[in-house]
Amino acid sequence: MIEKALVKASPKPGAEFREAPAPAPGPDDLLIKVHRASICGSDMPIYGWTSWAPERLKLPLVFGHEFCGTVESAGAAAGDFKKGDFVSVESHIYCGRCEQCVGGQSHVCREMKIMGIDAPGGFARHAVIPARCAWKHKDESLKDWGSIMEPMGNAVYSVLVEPVAGRTVLVLGAGPQGLFAVAVARASGARTVIAVEGSPFRAELARKMGAKAVVDPASANPLDAALKAGGCPGGFDVVVEMSGAPQAILMGLKAARPGGRMTAFGLPSKKIEIDWASDVIFKGLRIHGIVGREVFATWRMTEALLRSGAVDAGAIITHVYPMQDFAKGFAEMAAADKKCGKVVLVP
Repeated sequence: MIEKALVKASPKPGAEFREAPAPAPGPDDLLIKVHRASICGSDMPIYGWTSWAPERLKLPLVFGHEFCGTVESAGAAAGDFKKGDFVSVESHIYCGRCEQCVGGQSHVCREMKIMGIDAPGGFARHAVIPARCAWKHKDESLKDWGSIMEPMGNAVYSVLVEPVAGRTVLVLGAGPQGLFAVAVARASGARTVIAVEGSPFRAELARKMGAKAVVDPASANPLDAALKAGGCPGGFDVVVEMSGAPQAILMGLKAARPGGRMTAFGLPSKKIEIDWASDVIFKGLRIHGIVGREVFATWRMTEALLRSGAVDAGAIITHVYPMQDFAKGFAEMAAADKKCGKVVLVP
């Protein structure tokens, strides 16, 4: 069967919405009809053919790794899934056999592959996924939010790798991941949440999600401004770095209090030099590197936050386009004014 899909076909900027062979499931797989697929920041290098994408991708490739859908068929070894089940997709394909997987750390599997990067993804009418990577919902009440459970899970893991109740939290970067982080911190009982973001549009979204104040990183002294806004001259209990901007990472290390915690999620575009002695060792700072989500502990927390209404994920979805209008969605993501939150494509 042939159907339309968003394909990275050529080693140049852009993509093609074109006919492609429909995927065929194996015995351990699920064939799902994609309901929604959202654009991730890591889809941008694929679309623009920049950064790591030219060295890693084998073309042609159906990309996209944040998606949800309804099971149309399940392989003989796919477990308790059945036709009609609504699922969200864990994009990290873990082997289940390595030391990390058997030790409960499948999110850092040694043989990790990522859908839409190392294997066909979800910017399509149908997608095949390993059954072990499917999160089955009990109903369809989260159907229109199902594609953002994967990226929201990054923020849930980043914020809640240690408790934040009663603590001061600084979130660096208010892109979609940072917005989720602000909302999760507030929903989880943080005393004060301060965000750092240069886009006025995203700064306003951060306030809506629960940030007490938003500091412009281009201001005269953003570190002092953040500490003052947070009412914590000695530093923040928790710093959550979601941007990957080198200056934000360095600011985060300075902003954390002695004995505090910093979560590192954002990926810098280049190597950075830090004051390891003063900012880490002599502070007794705990740094948590975050890769994806804990499978499936993070998913349970993410779904609970959505179902309870504690996090209004719908407010972070600012644009929804038919998949054939993908160019509009990628243009929104790439725009210098950053007037978007999460962008969703509908097959």
